[in-house]
Amino acid sequence: MTEPRSDSAVPAFWRALGLPGIIDVHVHFMPQRLMSAVWEYFAEAGPLIGTEWPIRYRDSEEERLAFLRGLGVRAFTSLVYPHRPGMAESLNEWAAGFAARVPECVQTATFFPEPGVEEYVRRALDAGARLFKVHLQVGGFDPRVKELDPVWGLLADAGVPTLVHAGSGPVANGYTGPEPFGDVLARHPRLNTIIAHLGAPEFDGFFAMADRYDRVHLDTTMTFTHFGELGAFPSRLMPRLRELGLEGRILLGTDFPNIPYQYAHQLEALAGLDLGDDWLRTVCWHGPAKYFGLS
Repeated sequence: MTEPRSDSAVPAFWRALGLPGIIDVHVHFMPQRLMSAVWEYFAEAGPLIGTEWPIRYRDSEEERLAFLRGLGVRAFTSLVYPHRPGMAESLNEWAAGFAARVPECVQTATFFPEPGVEEYVRRALDAGARLFKVHLQVGGFDPRVKELDPVWGLLADAGVPTLVHAGSGPVANGYTGPEPFGDVLARHPRLNTIIAHLGAPEFDGFFAMADRYDRVHLDTTMTFTHFGELGAFPSRLMPRLRELGLEGRILLGTDFPNIPYQYAHQLEALAGLDLGDDWLRTVCWHGPAKYFGLS
């Protein structure tokens, strides 16, 4: 498989695999005021980043949508997340409205440990949310707190997945790493989960989690790229990466638009692993399509 070295080469990449496009499970769309604040934080290399992280695609919402469509990204998420109490429900309302007007968008929602969280998560589910985003690093909260236990149970019963940034990359806090979220899964083993960034840099711990719980998936976001701030993937896990990918449990994610390189570089990095065309087809299309019930 020829590795796409520029964004203009992305359509040729998926066509050569015999695919109708690609599906990206880790994309951020937010209210523009919040999106701009996130970009400014990245530009300042704040304490949750720890390094320079220039955003390549600081474009308008319409330009970003047109860009993804032009690449052939047939479905994507609009991941939102709060960094303090009182934000989550309004973000959920915005995300529902965004998905209603953007047919390619998988409707997302989020939550925070605060009074009323179970009720507004239930409302988001009733409104059609198909994926929840939890960012333990930015949110700075313990996923094991009592306010969230009924939420995890509700999501496990509903079968609606949660995409969790639980790894310590790029900067750790007291609630990142395999143990805190691992305790949640031990209590709710049926929880449908996507671990962001393959769990970087604690790859071993999160891959062990995937071995233990068959509803744990992992996304590829920023891993294997030349931006090495999340840590190097250990070669000893490559056979398991291939097996999980062919099982449909490794899902394409990019972190668009909050990336410091071309979108194509994530695909180039995955193709460069030389895990086979069947692996790429499953990671880039068949796995996420089945996961979200997309045709």
